[in-house]
Amino acid sequence: MEGLARSRSSILKGVAVLLIAMSALAGCGKAQEEKPTAQATNQAEAAATETPAEQSETRVVKDHFGEVVIPVKPKRVAAIYLEDYLVALGVEPVVQWFHPTWGKQDYLNLTAPQFDITGDIEALLAAEPDLIISDGYADATIYEKYSKVAPTYRLTDDIQNGSATEILRMVADLVGESDKAEELLRDYDNKIADMKTRLQAAIGDETIAVLRLNIGEKDLNLLGIKNRFVGSILYKELGLSAPKLVADMDNFIDSISMEMLPELGADHIVILTSNGTWSSPENKESIDSLMDNPIWKSVPAVKNGHVYQVDRSYWQTGAFSANLLKLDDLEKYLLQ
Repeated sequence: MEGLARSRSSILKGVAVLLIAMSALAGCGKAQEEKPTAQATNQAEAAATETPAEQSETRVVKDHFGEVVIPVKPKRVAAIYLEDYLVALGVEPVVQWFHPTWGKQDYLNLTAPQFDITGDIEALLAAEPDLIISDGYADATIYEKYSKVAPTYRLTDDIQNGSATEILRMVADLVGESDKAEELLRDYDNKIADMKTRLQAAIGDETIAVLRLNIGEKDLNLLGIKNRFVGSILYKELGLSAPKLVADMDNFIDSISMEMLPELGADHIVILTSNGTWSSPENKESIDSLMDNPIWKSVPAVKNGHVYQVDRSYWQTGAFSANLLKLDDLEKYLLQ
């Protein structure tokens, strides 16, 4: 009996030890489950630093048509005619505008679905934007149509008619990237200052003009000093000299016949096509007609090899990323 009692006592002690061990393991498992992950910790810390406006999720802003409620942190943005600014800010647009005649902004190399701005809005609906931004293209009718898809902000006239800097700041504010915009603008100002100094040393007061070859037509277009696509960056920011014919222009753009070309007197000519590219087969006839014209061949800038064929897709816009590409072209043709 005494041996049986000792055996029973040993068994009870063993069970007690096992129960204690199991309890400890269970406690460890619970502690492990309740321990926050690094992601949860980061999210909590981020939430703690958010401003009341960010925590409210929406805010009211004033656009061309009045007040509109937009997300504080939009995730899916459509920017009609303004994708350039989104790309500069590191934001991928959910659609890219397309026009059957003008094409799209090829220089941005976007993979987003195309949205034909002349057709229906199916592509825009399918993209499910939570914010739509547009320039002056959106009149009252288009604005109302877009607003049925998502909150829509139409740039005010003073912003859209201003500089690329102002537009970048506005778009950045709408998508929550104001700090990024200021960083970009500091770099841009530094690049402009450097280019201005180098161009002055390289060509001094030599004049530069921008022409557009109208495909299928018999004339050219001359872009004026007030043209905000090229005038602002060439003549205002970089301080380049405009030929008298360009400097005296009040219009954004004017036609210039072949017979008038000798009067232009530009030392350097930047030229782009009205559509397509310099290698597009459909443009060959118009390009050959210009290049073979005796008047064209007699122009000093042509004879001196100072004519630069550029891509229309970014020379026909004054947007931020486009302006950077123009600077690259000017460096390539005038500084190397």
